[in-house]
Amino acid sequence: MFGEPRRWARRRRRLVDALWLTPLALTCLISVLYYDRPDGSAWPETSVGTVGYVLLTVVLLAPLWWRADRPREVFAVVAGISLLQWLAGFDPIPANMSVLVALFAVAAGCAARWAVAAWLISELGLWLSLARFVDGGTGIANLKGFASASGFVITIAIAGIYVNTRRRYLESLEERAERAERERDQRTAIVAAAERARIARELHDVIAHHVSVMVVQADGAGYAIDGDPEQARAAVRTISATGRRVLAEMRRLVGVLREDDGSAEEYAPQPGLAQLEDLLRQVRASGLPVESSITGVPRDLPEGEQLVIYRVVQEALTNALKHGGPAASAVVEVEYRTGEVVVRVRDDGRGAAAPAGIGGHGLIGMRERVAMYGGAVEAGPRSGGGFQVTARLPVGRAA
Repeated sequence: MFGEPRRWARRRRRLVDALWLTPLALTCLISVLYYDRPDGSAWPETSVGTVGYVLLTVVLLAPLWWRADRPREVFAVVAGISLLQWLAGFDPIPANMSVLVALFAVAAGCAARWAVAAWLISELGLWLSLARFVDGGTGIANLKGFASASGFVITIAIAGIYVNTRRRYLESLEERAERAERERDQRTAIVAAAERARIARELHDVIAHHVSVMVVQADGAGYAIDGDPEQARAAVRTISATGRRVLAEMRRLVGVLREDDGSAEEYAPQPGLAQLEDLLRQVRASGLPVESSITGVPRDLPEGEQLVIYRVVQEALTNALKHGGPAASAVVEVEYRTGEVVVRVRDDGRGAAAPAGIGGHGLIGMRERVAMYGGAVEAGPRSGGGFQVTARLPVGRAA
């Protein structure tokens, strides 16, 4: 709410500092005009002349321009000038209020010990001024006036300390928010990199399977080329078709960066559409009733696309198990259309907790997988309750 005004004030700090000094500067200007009276009298009585009065006013006000950058040094300079003024016997002038402005700057910008030290020095200066110039110069301080003025000084010091505390609190909030944002971006990048590595491993397994088939067929063709030329030609045709599929999968693999985690993973065939029913049985055994349907004309999809469909269904059902609630049920629909396959997984669970899970690492993985094949994923709460995941996967591009 107040972030934008504070950012504007930081960008124009010098202008804001000048605005804060405007009331004191106007007061001092009026006092200078009042000092040189038309009747020739001067104020205060221990006059140093109009030029000296103006010079003292400028010397007391000028250091305040740097109070935000060097509050302690500015306070020391202003307090020192005021002390020299007292030693010389010159009466206080409105420009001596710069000591209080510098006190506020120290309390607002320095540690508490410096604020206390500046406050004690200000109290001492107040006592010395009252002791000399009050009660006819007898040197006996007016205790009532000192108590009243001291309360004003204490108020300024406390206000500066409050501003300091408030600013540090807001800075800590901004720092925590920025750190949380950086950590979130880092976690997202790590998850995306890990998911790309996982996709690369799975594609590698699919391609390794095709290459293994090609090697076996090539060996068979080599043995049968003399005795059974027809069988050798069939093997060569199989090698050609498998090679085209390998090239298609390799195109998907280009651009996927894989981090070598050094772990030796055992080779295992990757699941596809044929294993969807096994997955549904596992989910039903876990306590989530699942219905499934397949519409359209089924196609012979490449293993990579089958794996994407399998993983989308698996992740969506996993989130339904986690967040759907005890009475939830799910429906899995696979629809074959012209040029694409649409996969829908919806549940009728609570739906309130589902976005937190489905919107995290699971959805990142789905999008990474489907995007590699030019598809898209939509996920969100259903209007009637529950959650739905829809994945659209183009087919036929590999050929």
